[in-house]
Amino acid sequence: MSNQKLRLYSDHLSARAFLGPLSKMNRVIYVCEGTAVVRGAGVAVSLTENCAWQGPSNLTISAGPSGAKFLRWELSTNDPEILQGTNVKSELTLQAEPRIEQGVEYLMRCDRVDFPPGGVAFTHTHKGAGIRCLQEGRIRIETQGHDFWMEPGGAWFETGIDPVFAETRQDGSSHFIRVMILPRTLRGKSSITYVKPEDQDKPKTQKYQVFVDEPIDLKVS
Repeated sequence: MSNQKLRLYSDHLSARAFLGPLSKMNRVIYVCEGTAVVRGAGVAVSLTENCAWQGPSNLTISAGPSGAKFLRWELSTNDPEILQGTNVKSELTLQAEPRIEQGVEYLMRCDRVDFPPGGVAFTHTHKGAGIRCLQEGRIRIETQGHDFWMEPGGAWFETGIDPVFAETRQDGSSHFIRVMILPRTLRGKSSITYVKPEDQDKPKTQKYQVFVDEPIDLKVS
């Protein structure tokens, strides 16, 4: 086991605001609203709503003319760093410690999971841990003896090894964004395993959109 921490920050930059420099560490940025430009390692990447970027470099982020709201996941052994700046609001939403084993190479995957009204994710596990953040609708989570509803902006951690059942609201669609730390052998492959044999062949209501699925070096930070 390592002492790597996975943290989710929620950041809001006003129009043309500037954030950084951010320390070198494994990181994913997902834009919820507006536009942003990520600069680091000699490159500049423009991100629009429902787009994500992943990388380990030192970087800066600048918002577009309408500002930007984004989610920022960081995997690091460093202490949390709440960012400060003019016209910048930043908060640590959730912190957790994923299971990381010696001798295993890992990747960071960021994807979006959409459910229709009343959608269900049958009892399942994943081959890695991660933090989810609900963006639309409502979702009920059952895991580790707990049963709770999440509202938009709410975040939760799944260990991967503990079974999870989820169902969404009946009166509209729901979706969340997640980042998982997975073995590198799963690049391009599903990480989910259904626990109950009777659920294996049932129609699945959730749909996935993968943004990044990139190998990481745990020695970065």
